[in-house]
Amino acid sequence: MNAMVIIGGGFAGASAAQQLRHEGFAGSITIVAKEPHLPYERPGLSKGFLQGNEDEASLFSHPSEWYEKHDIVVRTGVTADAIDAVAHTVSLTSGESLGYDKLLLATGSRARTLPIPGAKLAGVHTLRTLEDSQALREVFAAGDKNIVLIGSGWIGMEAAAAAREKGNTVTVLERGNAPLEAVLGESLGHNFQQLHEAHGTVFRMQAGVEGIVGTDNRVTGVTVDGETLPADLVLVGVGAIPNVELAEAAGMRVDNGVLVDASLRTSAPDVFAAGDIANIDHAGAGVRVRSEHWAVALATGQAAAKAMLGQEVRYDVIPFFFTDQWDLGMELAGYPHLMRDAEIVVRGDLATREYLAFWVKDGRVGGGMNVNVWDVNEQIQELVRSGTQVDIAKLSDPSVPLIDVAV
Repeated sequence: MNAMVIIGGGFAGASAAQQLRHEGFAGSITIVAKEPHLPYERPGLSKGFLQGNEDEASLFSHPSEWYEKHDIVVRTGVTADAIDAVAHTVSLTSGESLGYDKLLLATGSRARTLPIPGAKLAGVHTLRTLEDSQALREVFAAGDKNIVLIGSGWIGMEAAAAAREKGNTVTVLERGNAPLEAVLGESLGHNFQQLHEAHGTVFRMQAGVEGIVGTDNRVTGVTVDGETLPADLVLVGVGAIPNVELAEAAGMRVDNGVLVDASLRTSAPDVFAAGDIANIDHAGAGVRVRSEHWAVALATGQAAAKAMLGQEVRYDVIPFFFTDQWDLGMELAGYPHLMRDAEIVVRGDLATREYLAFWVKDGRVGGGMNVNVWDVNEQIQELVRSGTQVDIAKLSDPSVPLIDVAV
């Protein structure tokens, strides 16, 4: 085994390359990165970097010297446009062809856009790349702008905080009943909403966005429910689409991502997938799980590297996510399918935003979140992992240690 090729210059690809060297692999490693940068980590794009608290260097997984030291070739600004799984080759837009013994797909996802009038006007943004974050950061930093956010997921809420911190007027448009409702449910979503409202952000729930308007090809407003709101910048944060086209064209099985087994293998021989695109036959969940978070990019990249080297891998890492918004810090771990339609049990004080929340179904914890309460997420994950039957009264009682909440 001499050649490993990684398609994708995000954190999953960088994580896999690092793990390959850590495991002692001495052959060639080539990362094909579509963007004109070394691999970087995306959380800071909507957190510290966007806020102006971190510099660009903080985003990168490693400096260029690290790749040189570990003899890893990073081909930036180059796209893979075809895979021949039989010949074990990857064709690049540069006209070159790379041969591989094992191939890792870590092509990530792209921001979803809205099929509405005005969506392509200058000043209408998404947030996925370093360039996206740089553009937003520049406008936010100037202050005194009318910022309209369409969608209130994690990226939207973090961006809302970053914009308000710089003195901009921020309006969030959400078609549901509460921000973050799809993940947290309505009641906890309202808790986050109240935090942002206390800092001056305006929310419009059940908002029907009809179009974006502008003058001289630049955005000036957003029409919602017959009213046009002034906007100097519009940020569309309505989710992401996994980049599966390359895998699909190569004949791999695709369904809400690239289908992989518990060792991150695709349906093509010697081809693996990690990060946003990997729809995993999850050894811990017992169902397929696809997650787009930083921690999953790290863990799947590491697991795929081990599997590429022939090691036995059964991926069972619980999806994990964190966010920082104003003075609120949060960690969340759990399985989406177990959290869906579950009973939410709160331990602590929603009013002060110091609490734990658990999603309980059939007496078992499917997910848990700690808000401004620290050093407990490992215990939360153990509750999820074990499938232990819990006593709801004990689970909601802060005086009862989490290790003692079992029935």
